[in-house]
Amino acid sequence: MREVHLLDGPVCRLPITGLRATTADICRSIATSPDFEAVITKAGGRTFGHPAVIGVNGPIHDDLRSMVDPALQPQEVDRWIDDLVRPIARRYLSEFEDTGRAELIAQYCEPVSVRALGDLLGLHSVSSDKLREWFHKLSNSFTNAGVDENGAFTNPEGFAEADAAKEEIRSIVDPLLDNWIVNPDDSAISHWLHDGMPEGQTRDREYIYPTLYVYLLGAMQEPGHAMGSTLVGLFNPPDQFERVIDEPALIPRAISEGMRWTSPIWSATARISTKDVEVAGVELPEGSVVLMSYGSANHDHAVYDAPSEFDLTRPPLRHLAFGAGNHACAGIYFANQVCRIGLEELLEAIPNLERDTGSDVEFWGWGFRGPTSLHTTWEV
Repeated sequence: MREVHLLDGPVCRLPITGLRATTADICRSIATSPDFEAVITKAGGRTFGHPAVIGVNGPIHDDLRSMVDPALQPQEVDRWIDDLVRPIARRYLSEFEDTGRAELIAQYCEPVSVRALGDLLGLHSVSSDKLREWFHKLSNSFTNAGVDENGAFTNPEGFAEADAAKEEIRSIVDPLLDNWIVNPDDSAISHWLHDGMPEGQTRDREYIYPTLYVYLLGAMQEPGHAMGSTLVGLFNPPDQFERVIDEPALIPRAISEGMRWTSPIWSATARISTKDVEVAGVELPEGSVVLMSYGSANHDHAVYDAPSEFDLTRPPLRHLAFGAGNHACAGIYFANQVCRIGLEELLEAIPNLERDTGSDVEFWGWGFRGPTSLHTTWEV
């Protein structure tokens, strides 16, 4: 991988993360260009292993997408999404709706998100707290990106907790895989083993695990933090929240704006040039790795007026919260529906919800991003 020096503008070099694409046009053009392929970041490769669906190309990528995509097609998701998510949302709401106070990220947004995906995958026996613990540890590992001049990680200890989490994941999932190999069911991971395989054969578990780790991080993180970001945006200014209460049909529009405003996947995917190529007037030699800053692209002043503001009235415009091209997130529709149902249930149960202004809202993360907490109150 060759060096590129002295870049500024829509393609720039930053310490630690290296080359970044930061505008909507450049991110979309690179993500859809035949002159670039997906490549996993060094910390991502250390976290997930190979072959992870976000970092492979060609026949392996095609096979992994054929493994994960069918259950996430809109027509298929519509068949079961309400029955899956609404009982989960109502269960978590029942734990605090009569208390008049909640920290919604930890008590609602993240638990609803991880439980919905956990149950879809077939991980019914794993508690929501454990699923949340796994994705936070995997996230910390994925974003442990610092390297020295020799390419060695500057904080190798930063991978330890994710390594321990992966050992725990395998200790729980291996027996499930053993069962699904001989007793397939309708869980997503069971389908990963069997779908598209010759009679009597299944995909090897070592082939599946890297993509499962991707799911246990990104796919669990996206809906929960997008839901939280949307709520934070609606509270500022508060009349936007009142509009959605009065007109629940605006919830999907609010979610779209929330994902644009604070993209859950901010700068977590990369591309590598397959030949010498020019991007935004910059010559990139073959082998140049570019980090796709989708969060920055979604704040592109050339596309959005006042992009730092959450604006429910913003005209519907395409955003890049889920990426673009053949490596766009497989769970686009699923994530949006989890957010929609979660917010519908929350706002119907607690229409007088207010942000607790005595507690600040802080956002965290450059690879994956979302509010760390959202304290709320309401009259019971």
